[in-house]
Amino acid sequence: MKHEAIERIASTYQQKFGQAPELIVSAPGRVNLIGEHTDYNDGFVLPVAIDRKIIIGGSKRNDDTVRIYSLNFEEFQEFSLASLIKQNTWSDYVKGVISELQQEGHRVGGFNAVMEGNVPRASGLSSSAALEVASAFFIAQFYGIQMSGEAMAKLCQRAENRFVGVNCGIMDQFISRLGKAGHALMIDCRDLGYQLVPFDLKGYSIVMCNSKVKRQLVDSAYNERRSQCEEGVRLLQAKLPNITALRDVTSAQLEEYTSLLPPLTYRRCRHVVTEDERVQQAVQALQAGNLSQFGALLNQSHESLKDDYEVSCKELDILVELARSVSGTIGSRMTGAGFGGCTVSIVKDEAVEEFRKSVMEGYTKRTGITAEIYISKAEDGARVETI
Repeated sequence: MKHEAIERIASTYQQKFGQAPELIVSAPGRVNLIGEHTDYNDGFVLPVAIDRKIIIGGSKRNDDTVRIYSLNFEEFQEFSLASLIKQNTWSDYVKGVISELQQEGHRVGGFNAVMEGNVPRASGLSSSAALEVASAFFIAQFYGIQMSGEAMAKLCQRAENRFVGVNCGIMDQFISRLGKAGHALMIDCRDLGYQLVPFDLKGYSIVMCNSKVKRQLVDSAYNERRSQCEEGVRLLQAKLPNITALRDVTSAQLEEYTSLLPPLTYRRCRHVVTEDERVQQAVQALQAGNLSQFGALLNQSHESLKDDYEVSCKELDILVELARSVSGTIGSRMTGAGFGGCTVSIVKDEAVEEFRKSVMEGYTKRTGITAEIYISKAEDGARVETI
């Protein structure tokens, strides 16, 4: 799709603006391999960039107008750099990035652009972060803005928090900007330290299944889980005065002080504490080239999310069950906030077609819903594309 998409961007730009684009960039979506609901507990996450991207091509203007055509929405959005107003549309993500760049004192000029993306929206694969990072990367290239990858990721997160008004974490922007082919990225959500982890899937693919279930309960459940985790920390501080987040608690300590916690709070804390440990074990397994151990950790993560954290749903559980029934699947779990969205599985290349057929048919039979399946390897983060 990528080369076709770049050609489509270039030809559409020629058609809409009467010239060839001076620059084309892309930024990928992502899937979180393991480390769910650990981010707001100062823990660890392990995302990977996927081969679904937002691509932007364009040229500078000599005024302060921005004019962008979206191939996905088949519409123009035009606005002035002097008056960035939120309109609850896709261009808000671009405006938010420009607003943050201006607040940092960077000079941004007008531009014309065409954009297209194939990161599925509302699927939990982070189309919004890909759009923010692609926009920031595009503008920085054009206007000679020197900015580290980490600084750009943080700027994009601020754009989403402050301009768009979504209280997202940092993981999505980090991996979209800093991803590297053949690697996952372990991010420490406390200090934003990160390390590239070899994710060489020789003979295997990342397979994402979109349940097509809209994630309706996410906001209320998210706030409830967050307060349960904070309550757990508060109660455990009676015996562990130095902890400030569940990240600081080991499984052994949690078991030792179980009596301090109501049963539900204990289960919520147990998910987060064991999930942090699973992320670290997953990194060790990948560094040792032990994919079967990595797959087993994915499976354990799903059971913990389903039973202890209770953020799965019937459809995600069915997808995971169907995935695991295919010989050649070494691990499968829900990914993202839960209550819908996607699952992620690691599947032998020769089993991918059987996986696709078996999971699609089984899922439709049991739910009446047609799932979507996306197959990827670990890809690079934001990059300049050659025209």
